[in-house]
Amino acid sequence: QVQLVESGGGLVQAGGSLRLSCEASGITFSRYDMGWFRQVAGKEREFVAAIRWTSDSIDYADSVKDRFTISRDNAKNTVWLQMNDLKPDDTAVYYCAAVWSRLPPLREVRTYDYWGQGTQVTVSS
Repeated sequence: QVQLVESGGGLVQAGGSLRLSCEASGITFSRYDMGWFRQVAGKEREFVAAIRWTSDSIDYADSVKDRFTISRDNAKNTVWLQMNDLKPDDTAVYYCAAVWSRLPPLREVRTYDYWGQGTQVTVSS
């Protein structure tokens, strides 16, 4: 059974930081590309960041570039999203997702094979 379990969300003031974790089980993590997405109620899920299985290719949404950092440790089956200088507009439920690495377009929601349950991030002004 495949599981992606996010943690690390919470309430933080604007300008603060949070580090989200996503631990995978039931998949050969080292062969999966990983992504982070976020969703606000009533809006579509949007791309935040992604990292290839080899960590040699990383992509960020323009809205988070230079503030967020995605990383992974294949030995720990874990991907992280370090979020700095948080803004109220970053408030959302954050999801991690996994796709078997076959060079898919990592910015598209429909690309991914598996999703976590999400973790709430709330940034107060």
